[in-house]
Amino acid sequence: MQFSVKVSNYQKNSTLNICDAKLLGKNIVQDELKMHISESYYGEKLVEREEAKSLLKNSSIINMVGKETVSLSIELGIGSETGIKTISGIPFLLIFKI
Repeated sequence: MQFSVKVSNYQKNSTLNICDAKLLGKNIVQDELKMHISESYYGEKLVEREEAKSLLKNSSIINMVGKETVSLSIELGIGSETGIKTISGIPFLLIFKI
C-alpha cells in the first residue's frame, strides 16, 4: 500500500498531509460536503507503509484521508476512532499534537 504525502515545517511544527495514494485527485461528495483530494495538497511524493508510520509519529499536525491512512494512525495510537468523520464512506481525521 502506498500513501501520498506532503510535509511542511513552520517554526517548530511539522505538518503532514497524507492520504491513500489511490484517492489522489479524487472528489468526494456527500450532500453539501465536498472534498477535493488535490495533488497540490497531498501529492508531494509517494511513500510506503514504513515511511508513512515514521511521518505519522513525528508530525505535530496531521490531516489524513482514506481507510488505510486512518487505520494506520489508529494502529499507531495517534488517532482515535471517536475523531473520525466520513464523506461518502471515506474517512478523514485531523490530529493536533500538543
